[in-house]
Amino acid sequence: MTVNAVRLNHAVLFVADLERSIAFYSAAFGMTVMAREPRANATFLRLPRSGNHHDLGLFGVGAQPPRPRGSIGLYHLAWQVDTIEELEEARATLADLGAYTGESSHGATKSVYGQDPDGNEFEVMWMLPRATWGEYADADAAPIDRLNLAAEVERWAGVRTAAELVPVEAS
Repeated sequence: MTVNAVRLNHAVLFVADLERSIAFYSAAFGMTVMAREPRANATFLRLPRSGNHHDLGLFGVGAQPPRPRGSIGLYHLAWQVDTIEELEEARATLADLGAYTGESSHGATKSVYGQDPDGNEFEVMWMLPRATWGEYADADAAPIDRLNLAAEVERWAGVRTAAELVPVEAS
């Protein structure tokens, strides 16, 4: 028997400076503080269009040396947007915040990358309509290619995909 999860509900990060991280996630993603737990030096944030109580928990632990890239632990979080235009806006927002680190095409998804003030990496991604995945529907086909975001915006403008539900076969 397996855990019958439907999706990841929220993530929790340890951060050096809680207030700095709240400011960053508020500026980058428009998150708002939903709850604070002063005894744990923690804050819980919600995305503007979320139905969750919170999407991100932050626990302030004070200054520590950064975890070396590629060491055991979380690599990155991925935040999904609804339209390719929102992905383009995300790239501009991250660049304005000095948090943009790159972009790529993974076939069925188009992504931009950034990092928060503590070096926690994240991805902002847009998923193509499922009916167009083609060869990328197979788990064996997950490329890391150059993203031509302008061409993707021209091709997919106005297409919304975040609400697409994928039927799951009962096991």
